Amino acid sequence: MARDRKRDDGMLPVADANAGPFGSPPGERDAAQLLESSVVVIDKPAGPTSHQVAAWTRDMLGVGQAGHGGTLDPQVTGVLPVAVGRATRALRVMQESRKEYICVMAHAQSVAEDALREQFTKFTGPLFQVPPKQAAVKRQLRVRRVYELELLEHAGHESLFRVACEGGTYIRNLCHDIGRILGSGSSMAQLRRSASGPFGEGDAVPLVALRDAFAAHSDGDDAPLCGLLRPLEELLGELPRMELKDSAVDAVCHGADLGGPGVAAVSSSLKRGQLVALLTLRGEAVALARATRHADEMTGAEGTVARLERVLMERSTYPRQWKSRTRK
Repeated sequence: MARDRKRDDGMLPVADANAGPFGSPPGERDAAQLLESSVVVIDKPAGPTSHQVAAWTRDMLGVGQAGHGGTLDPQVTGVLPVAVGRATRALRVMQESRKEYICVMAHAQSVAEDALREQFTKFTGPLFQVPPKQAAVKRQLRVRRVYELELLEHAGHESLFRVACEGGTYIRNLCHDIGRILGSGSSMAQLRRSASGPFGEGDAVPLVALRDAFAAHSDGDDAPLCGLLRPLEELLGELPRMELKDSAVDAVCHGADLGGPGVAAVSSSLKRGQLVALLTLRGEAVALARATRHADEMTGAEGTVARLERVLMERSTYPRQWKSRTRK
């Protein structure tokens, strides 16, 4: 019987299960496998669009598709995760994830530091924003959350600050709104993204490093490229998890919702309605799904416990151990 207590990794065992010799664990993939599905974190330079950076990455690696995990304006620099191959199926996770930025805000009128700190406190929390005219989305009022606003330096007409916020928050609007309250005519002067989801500046590499790594791969040395291409599973690192029994994996890959008998363990913090990463017992990403039960309701559960939203693993990676229904 499964033990009714959390594991050291925060997972709650639901049923006894052992991993079979199937699939390919994230840490054991070679360059060819990573080129089929992976994430590379680019340190975007000022100038190109995020779409251009993703296209250059695709062309450098000679892959069929690549996509970025959250738009940066052309003049903005910093952390830009680019998904390669099948990993593009999970881009929504990155686009919706928490972001962090370092911003230089310019003030037309000098601002007192105490007054600015007071507004930073008031602008922490949920904010109403309308996307700017240049944004490639519909301009309608929406709510975005600012988790942290930290003033790093201030010198009258310029301020340097760090902001941690929900994906889709417009820092340009934030600077303008703070300036409107202060009457200082404030605007965003420079912006750099310092983190996107689980990835930070220490993970980001310039495009030239990726080019050189692929050149080494072409010459028979895979080590540099394998050091830059990250398994898809790292992109899902901030999501709660469900570990599946081997017998349930291929059914999910064919589009089936996850039933209770197919679950081996769940994140102890999982709540009904959360987006959840479905993984094999060897840590491979199978799919994204929406939980229909809390973690403490999983043991012995029958029926659907997670509704499928996006399949990430190729069919037949694990053996088929389910029977299709025969229509009468």
